[in-house]
Formats: sequence, C-alpha cells, structure tokens
Amino acid sequence: MAMRTCVTPQGDFLYCIHAPDYAVKNLRENDLIASLGTCGGREHLNSRNFPPADVTVEKADRVYEIPNVFPFRGATFINSPWADATAKDPLRIKLPAPQPVSFSQNVTTWLAGRETASMDSLFDCLPEAVLLALAITSTDPADLVVLAKISCEFLTDGSGTPTGLIYSQDPQGRIRTGIKNHPLFEAVANNPYLPDPYKQAMVLRPGAQGGSEIVGEWNDADHHVFEYLRRNSYIPWGHYAANMANDAVRYDIARLSLADMTGLRHLYYQRTYVRLAAALGINIDGGRKSLSAAELEALRLEIRRRLDSAKQPPFFDCTLWGWNYGFDFAPSQYRLNASHQQIHQQFALLPAAVAAMKGGSRTDEFLPSYGCGDLVADCVRAYHSRHSRSLFADLLSCIRNNRRLDGTKGEASLVVFEDDEVMLFVPKAQTSQWELQLLTLKPVGNILEADQAMRRSLDTAMHTAMQVLGGLGMRMANIIEYAKRFTDQSDQRLLYSFLPKLPESPGAFSELQLRWIMGHYPEDFALACRNKLP
Repeated sequence: MAMRTCVTPQGDFLYCIHAPDYAVKNLRENDLIASLGTCGGREHLNSRNFPPADVTVEKADRVYEIPNVFPFRGATFINSPWADATAKDPLRIKLPAPQPVSFSQNVTTWLAGRETASMDSLFDCLPEAVLLALAITSTDPADLVVLAKISCEFLTDGSGTPTGLIYSQDPQGRIRTGIKNHPLFEAVANNPYLPDPYKQAMVLRPGAQGGSEIVGEWNDADHHVFEYLRRNSYIPWGHYAANMANDAVRYDIARLSLADMTGLRHLYYQRTYVRLAAALGINIDGGRKSLSAAELEALRLEIRRRLDSAKQPPFFDCTLWGWNYGFDFAPSQYRLNASHQQIHQQFALLPAAVAAMKGGSRTDEFLPSYGCGDLVADCVRAYHSRHSRSLFADLLSCIRNNRRLDGTKGEASLVVFEDDEVMLFVPKAQTSQWELQLLTLKPVGNILEADQAMRRSLDTAMHTAMQVLGGLGMRMANIIEYAKRFTDQSDQRLLYSFLPKLPESPGAFSELQLRWIMGHYPEDFALACRNKLP
C-alpha cells in the first residue's frame, strides 16, 4: 500500500480534487409541509425540505483533498466556494475584537430614581447562567468585583481592597478556600478586566491555587516566571509548569514579550537538562540558582557526551511539552479550553519503556511509553523505506516550491517567518483552521540536540507565531511539541504545531474522523499571517 502523504521526492505536494455529480433516491414516505413563519408579509412554508421525487446533484462544489504530511493526521478538505471568496480578500481572515460590555451601566440607568436601587442585591438575584456569562464577557471592572464577591469570601484592608481569601479546614485537616461558587470563581478570576488585587487574592499569589512547590524561577527586570512542580500528576513521573509569576500578570498574548517567552522556555530546557544530568551522575554546582544560557549549553554538551558513551539507554529518553493558551467558560458550564488565563507552559520527561502487566502481574516484556513524536518517527521511517530520502528534507523542498491549490497566480508562499535555524509556516493540510507549524531547518529532533542558537530561534519563532495569531484575533489555542527520542538516529526534526480554537469551529464527527474542513486556501492564510508579523 502506498504511503499516504502530500510530500514527494520531486518537491511538489500531492493532492486531489473532488468535483462530484450524483443522484439521491428519495425514500421519504410523507410530505410534512408546515409554516415556518412569514417572509415579506406572506406565509413561508418548508416545501423545499420535502422534494417530490429523487434528487439530482449536478456540478457540486469542488473540494480539494490534501493528505497530511503525516498519515496519522488524516487529510484536509477545502471547500472551493468558501476558499475562493476568501482568496479575493485574504486579509479578511481575522476575528472581530470583543465589544465592551457593562451590565452595571445598563442596570444603573434602569434603576435610576428607584428607592431600593441596590446593585449588589440585583446581582444576587440573577440566575447562575447569567452570572457566568457576565463573568466571562464583561469588560467592566465594577461588574467583576461584584461577581468576585459573590464567588468567594475576601479579607480586605481598611480601604476595602482585598488582601486575601478566607480559608477553612475540613474534617480531614485539609485547607479549603472559602469559595462559595466554584464555576463563578473560576470564570471571574480568569477575566483580564478583573482588578489585579482580586486576581492576586483569588489565583495569582503563590499558594492561592494549592500547595504545588515552586522549584525553579527565571527573573529579569519585569519578566518573572515560576516553575511549579505537579507532583501527583496525570503524567507519570510528575510534570512541571513554567507559570508567569504573580508580579508579571500576562493574561493576553499581546502582553507576553519575547523576554517572557525566553523565561518560560528557559525553565523547560533547564529542568530537562538537570533531570537528565542527575540520571547520568553529572554534578551541578551552584545550589539554588538558575543556570545561565551558557551554563545550560555546557551542561547539554556534557549530557550528550555521556549518552554517546553510555552502555545502557537512559531511563528517560523523550520530552513532553505543551501549552494551553486562553480561557473560556460557557454559561452552560462547558469549559472550552483546558487552561487558566495566566500564561503558563507544561513539560515532563517520558521513560523509554514501561514494564508490561498481564492479569495483574508483571511480565518480562516492556512496552514503549507513548510520545506523540513517535507517530512522526513512524512516518519518517516509512517514507525513507519507500523513497530512500528524508521526509523532512523533502517537506522543506515542497514548501519552498509550493504552488497555489487553485492554480491562480496569486500569493503562493506558505512561509510566515524564517531565519537560519527554523521556519514558521502554514501546513499545506491544516488540522485547525488557523494551524501554524514550527520546524527546525537543521537535523535537530529534540531540545537535547538544540544548541544555544537553535533554542534562541525556537523561542523567537514561537513568540512570533503567537503574536501573529493573536493579531488575527485568536483567543484560545493548544500548542504541542513532536519530539524525537534521545536515542533515535534518524532525521526526524523537532516540530511544533499551533492549533487555535475558533468560535464557530468546536470540532465535530468530521474532525474526529480526521477530516479537517477548511474555508480558505493555505496560501491565503499565510499571507494574512505575514500581514500581522510584529
């Protein structure tokens, strides 16, 4: 069976076009004609929903199907009428800015002149769904302060400014926050318009969200990042979170500077190298302090030297890194992204293999631990077996030789940003309507293979990607890393995928089948992104 990918050794992407004509047999028994209302003063019936005979579809919309570079990611389908409309004005690819909302102003006007005009009592009477909607969407700090006071109990100073929360101890001796309404608490605490003293008391101050230890820190003037240990983690062997500190409030990507990104990523590199060094018996002097970039590089080189001469493979042999950006909470209490608004990134190390169990007993077998980069490795091996060539080298060739899907002479480049080390580009087959990918231009497959220049380029391009997407109006995204195993000698490259969440595209069965539906050509989205470069 041929490998299903859009990459070819000839430097041209593969894709196909569907232009169907077809007939549909009408098997309906009854005509249930009814009124839908009026149109132009006349009754409007649903007759078009009940055709009297079989249906013939002629010259249906042309649909482009693009196999993903990686077969396990399925294929992308672009509807040509949607994409053609966008191609006429690619810069229209953006979201409108949120409109100001002030429930307080509206209701204050309504209450004017009433003897019992009490804003607080009015909020107390609102249904929770309305409270949640206001907590998420209001841009008026006065609204949010009232909602915060409904959600939890504050300690305040003489001026009424919150200084902390009221806690209690449960029968098991555990400390509990005096939260009266958890969904409302979470929603209002994640609204960037809530005054900072309330944010500090509710979620930002270390310890406000629990007892996770801070085990690392990066500090440079106004750029401050904590590293939290998540010891009882859903990721085996624990994981870590590089979290913007409470004195560096960053709820919006527009406020995240390149220095902030450098700090977030520095803690990822540092924790990874330090854990590997400990496993290899490498002593690190200096006590409780962050390593400099030069010290990190020296440590990385020593780790690689030790691994090259080691007789046994390391216990940990792969990284895990991810970033959930943005927060939203529906009034129905559906949480729309797995994140708190204060910007943070998470990371861990993965073991090479885990002892297999059978019937509750340990066997002599070992199972490789799961890492999403392994799925890329499978593709790299399969492509090389078929073509005796590097998948990533040919992918870069395809990107550089790209031609527009619609065959026009318009803008054809997929590249958004590039330097000597990395490329930020729009994948030919996107798996999120606004997906971007970041790829190393050199044979670097993980951060252990990334020297100081490469790490700096990765940080810069990652910051650029998020600023570009933020400039287009993105408010939520998930970013993941596809990393190569430390012991893998293939040409697998380090790859990051930026996957924004759009308001009207939550995902449905098509996406669960890996059929990714688009309404624009990738070349036009690349143009829209380049227009937002900082």
